[in-house]
Amino acid sequence: MRIQDLAQLSTRAFKTNPLRTWLTILGMGVGTGAVVVLVGLGFGLQKIIVEQIVFGETLLSLGVSTTGAQNLQLTPETVLQFREMDHVLDAAPLARFPALITFQGLTGNVFIQGAEPPYLRYAGVAVEHGESFSDDDFDDRSSVMLSPAVLQLFGIDDPESFVGQKVRFRLLVPAGDGTDTVNEVPIDKEYTVRAITREEGVLNAMMMLPELRNYVGIDNYERIQVRVDTNENLTVVEDRLLEMGYRVTALSKTVEQASKIFQGIQIVLATFGGIALIVSAIGMFNTMTVTLLERTKEIGIMRTIGAAPRDIKSLFVSESIIVGFLGGLSGIVMGVALGLIINTLLNFAASQFGGQAVTLFSFPITFLIFIALFSATVGYLTGIFPARRASTLNPLDAIRYE
Repeated sequence: MRIQDLAQLSTRAFKTNPLRTWLTILGMGVGTGAVVVLVGLGFGLQKIIVEQIVFGETLLSLGVSTTGAQNLQLTPETVLQFREMDHVLDAAPLARFPALITFQGLTGNVFIQGAEPPYLRYAGVAVEHGESFSDDDFDDRSSVMLSPAVLQLFGIDDPESFVGQKVRFRLLVPAGDGTDTVNEVPIDKEYTVRAITREEGVLNAMMMLPELRNYVGIDNYERIQVRVDTNENLTVVEDRLLEMGYRVTALSKTVEQASKIFQGIQIVLATFGGIALIVSAIGMFNTMTVTLLERTKEIGIMRTIGAAPRDIKSLFVSESIIVGFLGGLSGIVMGVALGLIINTLLNFAASQFGGQAVTLFSFPITFLIFIALFSATVGYLTGIFPARRASTLNPLDAIRYE
């Protein structure tokens, strides 16, 4: 049978029984749409979480801190030692001191952090509003970045409006005489807020490390970010640091664990959607069986005039594949449309109430292509039995069938 004849006969049902054919496609589409929406929700949730993590150099760095054992300390000499290790490209320290911040007569407790621009890249410190410190800002002496929690101390509801405001600091430095005495070190200048970071839940103010050194001696660091040359050497450097007695955290492992968790979530969601798809497939199988019974005499005539059993089988299989594929496309359209509508409504509500826009549903193109091909495969599987049964009918019995 020629391909054009097969295509014409396979699509004839759209003219002879259009209502039943489109209802079958719609039923298949509902099942496929359920899979698309639920798995799209899983992709969206994963994207929301992963987008909070800055990629690039962040995934190739290790956070090093002390455990309190072995009297280990993070000193300027430690930074040089880390930089000389094999497979290490750089090491960037972070100093941290308690402080008081003052804005328009109001004062609150925060932690002043001193860091160099590379630390921000390695640690994944991202800004929500304003502009982060860049490599050209190493000698910046007049600006700071604040975390959102600091703004809450002053009752600021619009973080973006706080960029450009002026604040003052007073450092609280331990006396170092073995007592709990704390000395207050005033900083006689104002700092401009250049950015609001994404560090939720912490009271941090960050300035450049050289500026902080102007007011307090820094003999020990709170943390050091070690930049490793390649992903393959992350474990090598991490094991070495652990052997030295340091506590090591790797953001790459956090991302990997999050991805595994969301893969499990997607499987669960896809299972629920798959149940609806199975129900749709059963309905499609029932439709193909009814179609076989209705066309029994037609099959007998086709066999009598020379159609081979494989031609009859190809006819039914191609028809079921077309219905399954169109059902998949309709499901993709319905699922994506529903997801985009929900995303739009959520973003509209967020803009009205001052929230942050999110993409709750995400639909990667590779996933949609897979769904379309999978739907065609489901159509093929549901059409195998009716097609095989149709190809084995006796032509004379088929012609006499009423």
